[in-house]
Amino acid sequence: MDGLRLEELSADTALQANSLELLPGQEQFVTPITYENAEGLIDHSRTWSRVVMLNDQVVGFIRAHFDENQAREELRCSIWRVSVLASAQGKGVGRYAIEAARAEAKNLGFNTLTVVWPPGEEGPGNFFHRLGFVDTGITEYGEVIGSQELS
Repeated sequence: MDGLRLEELSADTALQANSLELLPGQEQFVTPITYENAEGLIDHSRTWSRVVMLNDQVVGFIRAHFDENQAREELRCSIWRVSVLASAQGKGVGRYAIEAARAEAKNLGFNTLTVVWPPGEEGPGNFFHRLGFVDTGITEYGEVIGSQELS
């Protein structure tokens, strides 16, 4: 999809990002239990939130967390959320967002990027696998930990 650009989440784009219309059934995969339960343990100043814009419309949202001092290894350099507008799915928006997070992680000196997702055929596992993430563990809640080496 030509014309995509990344912007910091702002007051102007937050409402659009939070109300992205997903495909039916995807809402259950937006925030894994691991992230919900870790929310109070993270340093929010190290959270990286961006929207993917196409012209003046938010078509995607990504939130990552970069904290080398985080006690839980799978949360040190991790993607916490990726949402893509239903009508824009399958057109490279999610890939664009993940690539931006990879670039930021590399720029900050991290060697591995992780993501956690609930298991299931309808979940985002296939998407992350297509982007090069490999299953490297299971959380205490039964969610998949996917990792990717950054080179």
